Amino acid sequence: MSETTSATETVAAPDLQDPSLYYNRELSWMQFNERVLELAEDASVPLLERVKFCAIYSSNLDEFFMVRVAGLHDQIEAGIEKPLQDGRTPSETIEEIRRMVREHAARQSHCLDHDLRPALAEHGIRIVRYAEVNRTDRKSLDERFRRQIFPVLTPLAVGLGRPFPYISNLSLSLGVIVRDPVTDVRTFARVKVPKEMLPRFVPVGDGKTFVPLEDVIAENLDSLFPGMEILDRHVFRVTRDADFSVSDDADDLLQAVEEELRARRFGEAVRVEVGDGMSEAMLDQISRALEVGEADVFQVSGLLDLNDLFDIVKISGHAELRDTPYQPVTQPRLQPDEDEQPDVLAAMRKRDILLHHPYDSFVSSVERFVEQAVNDPDVLAIKQTVYRTSDDSPLVPALIRAAERGKQAVCLVEVKARFDERANIQWGRALEEAGVHVVYGLPSLKTHAKCILVVRREGDGIRHYLHVGTGNYNAKTARLYTDFGLLTCDDELGADVADMFNFLTGFARPGGYRRVLVAPAHLRNGVIEEIERTIAVHKDGKPAKIRMKMNSLVDRECIQALYRASQAGVKVEINTRGICCLKPGVPGVSENIRVVSIVGRFLEHSRIYAFEREGDPTIYIGSADLMPRNLDTRVELLTPIRDESLRGDLVDTLDRCFADNVNAWELDNKGNYTRRTSNNGEPRSVQRELMTAHAAAAAEASAAKKS
Repeated sequence: MSETTSATETVAAPDLQDPSLYYNRELSWMQFNERVLELAEDASVPLLERVKFCAIYSSNLDEFFMVRVAGLHDQIEAGIEKPLQDGRTPSETIEEIRRMVREHAARQSHCLDHDLRPALAEHGIRIVRYAEVNRTDRKSLDERFRRQIFPVLTPLAVGLGRPFPYISNLSLSLGVIVRDPVTDVRTFARVKVPKEMLPRFVPVGDGKTFVPLEDVIAENLDSLFPGMEILDRHVFRVTRDADFSVSDDADDLLQAVEEELRARRFGEAVRVEVGDGMSEAMLDQISRALEVGEADVFQVSGLLDLNDLFDIVKISGHAELRDTPYQPVTQPRLQPDEDEQPDVLAAMRKRDILLHHPYDSFVSSVERFVEQAVNDPDVLAIKQTVYRTSDDSPLVPALIRAAERGKQAVCLVEVKARFDERANIQWGRALEEAGVHVVYGLPSLKTHAKCILVVRREGDGIRHYLHVGTGNYNAKTARLYTDFGLLTCDDELGADVADMFNFLTGFARPGGYRRVLVAPAHLRNGVIEEIERTIAVHKDGKPAKIRMKMNSLVDRECIQALYRASQAGVKVEINTRGICCLKPGVPGVSENIRVVSIVGRFLEHSRIYAFEREGDPTIYIGSADLMPRNLDTRVELLTPIRDESLRGDLVDTLDRCFADNVNAWELDNKGNYTRRTSNNGEPRSVQRELMTAHAAAAAEASAAKKS
């Protein structure tokens, strides 16, 4: 038989259900965090920024264990070994996670001890162990121990009538074995390192030499165990299951969440980190008491809990070791005349406005929009969603002032926003006490949509003023995350968002929306329909392309639609910061798909879905990633951008993202991310280019105002 396929034979289309066409969600996330670690290792990054990335890596990993790894443990304990999307079982996945974590931990420790600490020391910032400081500084540390540290310590011994103490989530502890020289009895004791109350890195000498708090405690254990012999001491840290779910039948959502928060600190241990060289006896006692297996104990060479390196990053001065400061600019359309506040509502009436944070100021746009609405006597109502916000955010107090002035103020507070539950409950209660209509969402859904709706009386009717964003209403993160926001008076978009608020606060089942895509009812199908339309245009021989930017791409139905687009010959470009379960470059399936990840100075957080057909793109922005949780168990909102020039701005951002060769990694069909380089050509950084472009546009607009 001929080795070539005859004209009458057909090649079977690849089965898009094949697990080999998908990457593992959890392992893809581990690769994202590895890219963060690579920035800590990158000598071209300013030194204190490298220290920051080292801390971010640890912070990310803590949350991953508390939620995702804990979830895998739950599946294994329940006997669920159903293969995941890529064909791996939960047990196989968690085993690979453990391997990767140990490999990354060794790299991180090496980076800190052999690169970062020596480089910091060259600039006068020293992170040293107690034994490395001189006698004078040791006396100073011992005196500080007596005055400030000793009074807040509580040694807890284990013995008859003294069970092993409860160790809270993410707490750092010293394990100590002591011997009574009179009775020769040996016992284990735990001393909590009180870094919640005291600095983790204790300054000494010139104030820029720092000794870990646990070292100071360890060298003064005699004060805690007088008359005892200290036989052994080692540091350890516990990570617990911190995820929770609320029953769909919960009568009082607020009470149900509060009860789950109280239970969270007692979750099962899913990881124990111990100092390298801990004795087998101590390790065995800790492992048995915490009920963790050997595989979930991670020995760390060097310091534990590198989250606290943020304290080093925050030390004053040393501008030369940081990124050049960037000051967000006022969006050119919102720049006021001299000595006046910007009139956001008037600017919106003229034309839609696209905001791009952190390049455009959040304060002079979104916060000014709400402030102006509160002070406007013709504004009848202000409605807002709150998912995550900062403690000092003026937006929530603005709603209180609106209620006090007789306006209808409505706030949908999502009390299930992970790790922000307690803060959101406090905000919700403060709003309720001021007369704001507060809705806490639905037990089975998280409200993740980002929108503010202002209803204003104009003439004999009303007009909707709308902000839809891709990020949270948080001025702090708006300086650190890249996010888009649309300010518009579009009648159809305003009516759609008004319907969404009524759905969330009332009792209704919307049949559909005019323009926006809303999850869980319509968003997945809406995106897939846009993909199918693009395929149809391409099949008609007309130009067509799909480009998407998001945090994560996981949803199987959406991935399969993108595979079908690639099979039809449509060029697809995907920019995912974090997880990507789509496998690019597979012959016959995804050879027309390119996947790029950008990890840099700012956290890439914006979502853009662009379907370019015959040179007339349909583009959405909004809150949703293409993940099952976003599409099935969250209220999400994508809005189309109808203004042609604003669509051009979004296309320009996508162009810059896919041209980036400084902070971009490209994914291949073997699961490897390779960092792109300029290869002696022009370095292209999307974030650097946008900082420059926005500053120039703002300066030009300011000059025009003055002329």
